[in-house]
Amino acid sequence: MTAPAAIEATGAETRPTRMLVIATLLCSYPGIDATGQAHMEYPPNTFVIPTPDPVMFAESFYLYSFEQGVDAILIASCGTDSPYKGSFEQTARQIDRTYALMKQRDIDIRRLKLTAICSVCTKAFIKEVDDMEKVLQDLGPIGPVAPVSEPTDEPAGEAAA
Repeated sequence: MTAPAAIEATGAETRPTRMLVIATLLCSYPGIDATGQAHMEYPPNTFVIPTPDPVMFAESFYLYSFEQGVDAILIASCGTDSPYKGSFEQTARQIDRTYALMKQRDIDIRRLKLTAICSVCTKAFIKEVDDMEKVLQDLGPIGPVAPVSEPTDEPAGEAAA
């Protein structure tokens, strides 16, 4: 059984939150870059990873990110305009599976969001980041999360001593 995520009395609730944005190179990343070039402000706790397509990230990546102290993940994709046929739909299915895994670990699913941001959508990016920041203000930093465990062949309760 996986232990639920919890904030311990180690000061996790007092540290600044961290938000990871996974941005597609052809759609959302140019919009995010334009946001910075226009000197539009968004929270400094926001870290952007450009990628060809977020479909490349497995469910375990998101869980591992939460384990490592990332408090929220915003996936800024191309949506149905993706040049990779079917990738948005596949990403959406991956996120649905990730939500189920998050629930098993007692991680609030509001910490992960899939959205579409276009290459010139600076205001949409600011809105999505601000919305996620409001969620983080409500939830606070994530506490320790049980690691993603590897399945074993042993029946539950019969582990070697």
